[in-house]
Amino acid sequence: KILCWLKLPAETGRRTPFFFFPASASRSETGGLVGDDAEPSGRLTFVCGAVVGAVAAGALTLALTRARPREVVGDEGDIVNGVTSKSVEVAQPDVSSEELVVPLQERPDNAPEDCVGVSSEAAGKAAGCAGCPNQTLCASGEAKKPDPAVAEVRDRLSGVKRKILVLSGKGGVGKSTVSAQLAFGFAARNLDAGLLDVDICGPSVPRMLGLLGQDVHQSSEGWSPVYVDDRLAVMSIGFMLPNQDDAIIWRGPRKNGLIKQFLTDVNWGNLDALIIDTPPGTSDEHLSIVTYLQESSMDGAVIVTTPQEVSLMDVRKEINFCRKVNMRIIGVIENMSGFVCPHCNTEQTIFAPSTGGAEEMCRLMNVPFLGRIPLDSKVAQAGDAGVPLSQLNPDSTVAKAIDCVVSKILFETDVIKA
Repeated sequence: KILCWLKLPAETGRRTPFFFFPASASRSETGGLVGDDAEPSGRLTFVCGAVVGAVAAGALTLALTRARPREVVGDEGDIVNGVTSKSVEVAQPDVSSEELVVPLQERPDNAPEDCVGVSSEAAGKAAGCAGCPNQTLCASGEAKKPDPAVAEVRDRLSGVKRKILVLSGKGGVGKSTVSAQLAFGFAARNLDAGLLDVDICGPSVPRMLGLLGQDVHQSSEGWSPVYVDDRLAVMSIGFMLPNQDDAIIWRGPRKNGLIKQFLTDVNWGNLDALIIDTPPGTSDEHLSIVTYLQESSMDGAVIVTTPQEVSLMDVRKEINFCRKVNMRIIGVIENMSGFVCPHCNTEQTIFAPSTGGAEEMCRLMNVPFLGRIPLDSKVAQAGDAGVPLSQLNPDSTVAKAIDCVVSKILFETDVIKA
């Protein structure tokens, strides 16, 4: 008896044994196989048995291969597992623009991802409503009533003259740095300013405003923001963390709840401007802010980008997001626009604007261009120290550029008020 192992294809990860018995062999008593000195009938029997075994093994291999689901990985035209990738159609998720702009007050926290919104005629009746705990409420029409938090936010922010959202399509473009320096810039003009940090998972505002280790205090009037000075108030989840290195791992509904609390419970008082620093992209935090401020006369959004096309392509999405939710665009800031040499004060291009930069994009998309802020090592030093750039280097090109941007934002928002 001879034991053989048949190794199947690598994706099965298994080997299968099979046996065959030669009818005769000249050295079977000594354990030898049929060889050159075997009888012809023995050799013939051995060959026939080997052929039969190979056929059986091939049939078994084919059966196991067909039984496994085929996975096609690779570029179009690549052959993987015997299948040409371009011949396989993969169903793509339906991500229509209508779904992306369903206001949060129309999508309950515990609703499924494909919720059509409580104001939809199909609310409680659509296929996606099956199994939702809000199905009966939506079908009855009770869920169409407006969220009372929207009115609460309107009343709480009634003393705020300007409400400005700071957005960026991509992370790492200096959005929080710009937000912090804009807040310092407003305060430097003897304007009462507030900075609300809704970047829940990456709250860097306390560091950039020199407020690490500060606590939020609560009174009968709500939460009191932390003050840099008499002119500048700040609120961030960073003030509530027992350890600054703690990770915040929250899903959308919990983020939505904290943002709602920031807007309804924080006692901002009378402000000339409230700057809201958001995370990159267009996600839960942005939809929450837009939803809760829909009756609060929000002035619009300031979008921060860098000159290169890889950043601008995401800014275009951000602009289209603002248009879909009917939010005015105050303007676009091109950050890191060139490098200012600390020795000779000359400017060099670091991020080459291969498609014309932010100014050309603004011209093509018909949105205001607020200006350029060049790179300067003093900006990073100011952020780490939590001080305005004008304090470290008031006569620098960057400090003057930031002051110019503040002037344009004030002009654009005054045009809205007029």
